Amino acid sequence: MKNRYRNVCMILAIFLFVTGCAQNSHCASEVVPDGEIEEEKEDYIVVGYSQVGSESDYRIANTKSVRDIFTQKNGYYLLFEDAQQKQENQLKTIRDFILQEVDYIVLDPVVETGWEAVLQEAKDAGIPVILSDRSVEVEDENLYTAWVGSNFEEEGVCAGKWLENYLAATGRSQEEIQIVTLQGTLGSTSQIGRTKGFQNVLEKNQSWKMLDRSSGDFTQAKGKEVMEEFLEKYPEIDVVVSENDNMTFGAIEAIKEAGKTCGPKGDIILISFDSVQAALIAMKEGDINVDIECNPLLAPKIAEIIDKLEAGEKVEKIHYVEESYYDTFMDLDSVIRKRSY
Repeated sequence: MKNRYRNVCMILAIFLFVTGCAQNSHCASEVVPDGEIEEEKEDYIVVGYSQVGSESDYRIANTKSVRDIFTQKNGYYLLFEDAQQKQENQLKTIRDFILQEVDYIVLDPVVETGWEAVLQEAKDAGIPVILSDRSVEVEDENLYTAWVGSNFEEEGVCAGKWLENYLAATGRSQEEIQIVTLQGTLGSTSQIGRTKGFQNVLEKNQSWKMLDRSSGDFTQAKGKEVMEEFLEKYPEIDVVVSENDNMTFGAIEAIKEAGKTCGPKGDIILISFDSVQAALIAMKEGDINVDIECNPLLAPKIAEIIDKLEAGEKVEKIHYVEESYYDTFMDLDSVIRKRSY
């Protein structure tokens, strides 16, 4: 598969050389000797990576994992594109990767729908597509080779069960519990899974009341904005479920500016997702009750899949990464010291 990219580069190099010489009789001195820059790519597995964006601490850590693993030292040539949270950017990027005849495409999709056509194009071109973090909704799952990421619905269930246990431990099981949810980007796999998982637990607890849900788009600024609206509409909020840490940081700002408190000793129970280092520090400082981990270090597993495919081996369709949760009853200092994200 590596030769496809070499052929494109050689054709392009010849084209540029010929057309350039037609315009400039001195062009030979400007050409890289022996095509050394282009020819070096033939020794690498070329990976085209379409990233959602850089909207959160999770995403930044996820991107760092990709850049750390897919290096020339490790045998890869990485083409990386940031979609800035726009599906239209990702569709264009994937088609560019197909034209460049990369060996593999890794896609972290903004939303789940609208991918059939471009994935079919990749399949027709013989380029395996590996989904990272988020998933897609397609009729034919053979349009992609594998998916690597978190069990988002299980994360939502974990949050709900933690709340059950916490309310029981604090003698509040029979109270009416008023809840609001800061949702992530609507239609994204993580938003769908976390919302559904928590809802499954909520339906088993008749004293829980979901007052409202609204998207904070996984960003701190939007999280703060939505939390301000919640506080204005609902004066008695018992629990905030925030579907990522960056929205949680915005929610904490809004809660404090409204003269309220959150965390184990506060007015509002705050449940977050991702467990980035900054959130664990905020938990240690008393602002967050529990944080459900979402492991961003997916690149090693993706590389493992690519290595197997290169060796002609079959791979499983679904690959979950290991995760846990953290609350104020744990030794947070040791977790924070070891945290790489």
